[in-house]
Amino acid sequence: MPILAIDSATMVSSAAVATEDRLLSEVTMQLKKPQSEVLMGHITEALSIAQTDKNELTAIAVNIGPGSFTGLRIGLAAAKMMAYALNIPIVGIGIGEALAYNYPVDNIYSAVFIDAQKENVYFAMYEWEKGTLKTVKSMMVYSLTDALEICEHMDKPVIAMGDIVQRKCKIFDKCSNVHAAPPYFVMPRAANTAFAGLARLKAGQTDNVMSIEPSYIRRSEAEELWEKRQKEHKNDDKI
Repeated sequence: MPILAIDSATMVSSAAVATEDRLLSEVTMQLKKPQSEVLMGHITEALSIAQTDKNELTAIAVNIGPGSFTGLRIGLAAAKMMAYALNIPIVGIGIGEALAYNYPVDNIYSAVFIDAQKENVYFAMYEWEKGTLKTVKSMMVYSLTDALEICEHMDKPVIAMGDIVQRKCKIFDKCSNVHAAPPYFVMPRAANTAFAGLARLKAGQTDNVMSIEPSYIRRSEAEELWEKRQKEHKNDDKI
């Protein structure tokens, strides 16, 4: 039975419908348009292309980040709304895990570089062993320089993916052990979220539709600025 996958963690807006043995449809767009304007249309179109009624869906898979704070909230809100309304399971997939599905082969590392602002990246590394995805380095915030240094010293070739790789591919070209993924594999897509979600569901892993949240790793710049201003106001009051 089909599941719907939603990916809005970056500037890519993507929706897909899949079963265990095939991708029925996928609608993916990478343009500078707000997720709030395009995502629901992509979901509707993906279902239409797959000739699947929403009531036939058996689960919802959604990319939970880290990534764009606004995009993550919009995608997760849509996923939770549909899962709750249809009374079907929901499963959250990290952006690193989803991207690692681009290269499900042994003897390489899949490295994920997602923009964390201020010359920092959300960085994680994965590898496949006989069809099983394993986490080599869990998602954390690194400077881009430190993340590249880690990749350069790995014992196997590293395939780099994520929005930072897309925007700064020339930096990755200078590395001897790191290879930037091509344009059609560098960014997240809902098809990967779908098959990662199907694997989780097969293992009996689901999330609570009421409590599932985005994986932010760190607070947004707006939240940090708000806290800074609150501290400044308190200091002013003491004067």
